[in-house]
Amino acid sequence: MIIAVDGPTASGKGTIARALAAHFGLPHLDTGLLYRAVGYQCGLDGGNPDDPAEALAATDFPDALLAEPDLRSEATGGLASRVSVHPSVRQALYERQRAFATQPGGAVLDGRDIGTVIAPEAAAKLFVTASTEVRARRRLHEMEESGRPARYEDILADLRRRDARDTSRSEAPLAVAPGALVLDTSDLGREEAIAAAIRMVNELTGQSPCP
Repeated sequence: MIIAVDGPTASGKGTIARALAAHFGLPHLDTGLLYRAVGYQCGLDGGNPDDPAEALAATDFPDALLAEPDLRSEATGGLASRVSVHPSVRQALYERQRAFATQPGGAVLDGRDIGTVIAPEAAAKLFVTASTEVRARRRLHEMEESGRPARYEDILADLRRRDARDTSRSEAPLAVAPGALVLDTSDLGREEAIAAAIRMVNELTGQSPCP
């Protein structure tokens, strides 16, 4: 069983995808981390993330880079959004994601084009979203918890820029996949959102909920 979880930054899709993987006993891949690694590697190489050739060269990053804590930073997230607009970068990472999705037994993948491009045949497709303001507050809280200084206004502006890039790019734009259920987490706590996601997957796959 393949479960595709798409949505914008800080919507809660990563938390939900990890919970779904644990609940259904499936491996999980945060595909956004791959793009963050490309953006980060591009920075290490002194490249321009807006240049297709330089961004493509950064797709040859070492696997060990995926464990780099700085991949989770706001700066790296911005770089990821910039390199992801290039069709050549998306194609370079496509096979890696596709192989993970189609492994025996299935998998849970979260990102921005899982249900539309990577695994359109997924048994369950969710689109997790939340208002931009709620997402900005969540990201601010995360950064403050980790001791990183940040301003709400800066985060909000950055999210709006990233949303615009992600939804307007010509290659695999962020969109609700056909057959996907939309889960708005704006007014939901963590456990409420996870419970709702599990119910949706059960509904989409025709499975009976666990007692």
